[in-house]
This record gives sequence, C-alpha cells and structure tokens, in this order.
Amino acid sequence: MNLDESDDFGFSLVSETELKEHENLLRKKIEEQNISVKKTETHLTDKLHGLRDMIMPLLNNMAKDPQKEYIWWPDRSEKMKAFIEKINRYVEE
Repeated sequence: MNLDESDDFGFSLVSETELKEHENLLRKKIEEQNISVKKTETHLTDKLHGLRDMIMPLLNNMAKDPQKEYIWWPDRSEKMKAFIEKINRYVEE
C-alpha cells in the first residue's frame, strides 16, 4: 500500500486571532446581505401596495350596483390601454 503523506485533506491550521478575523469578516458579509434583502423587501412591498392602489378603484367601481346586468364603459379599449401602459411604466421604475 502506497501512503501519500502529502495529502492533508485540504485543511490548514490557523490561530485563534485568524479565526476571529475570518468570523468577523463573515458576520460583516452576512449583515450586508441582510441589509440588501431588507431594502429589496421594502421596495417590493412598496411596489405591491402601489399596484393595489391603482387596481382597487377599478375593482370597486366595477362592483358598484351589482343588480345591473350590464356595464356602460365608453372608450373602454383606449382607457384600458392607457391603464396597462401606466401599470407597465410603474413596474419598470
């Protein structure tokens, strides 16, 4: 059997100071990631609330007077196209 003593299993020894420095570096990176995630979460929450605020008037208006069988909506196509463009611009911001 040929034993290769140069195989150290990929580890090396470090001092306690080096270990603490590495731990501090990792903690700093984790904190930076947490801040980034929180900013993204806040941004997405704001976007969702904005979309809700744009869509709710449409839904509330359509829900008015449910006894009527038909909705009178002149120029519907143009108004819907404008609303879709507004939503797309908002989402792309």
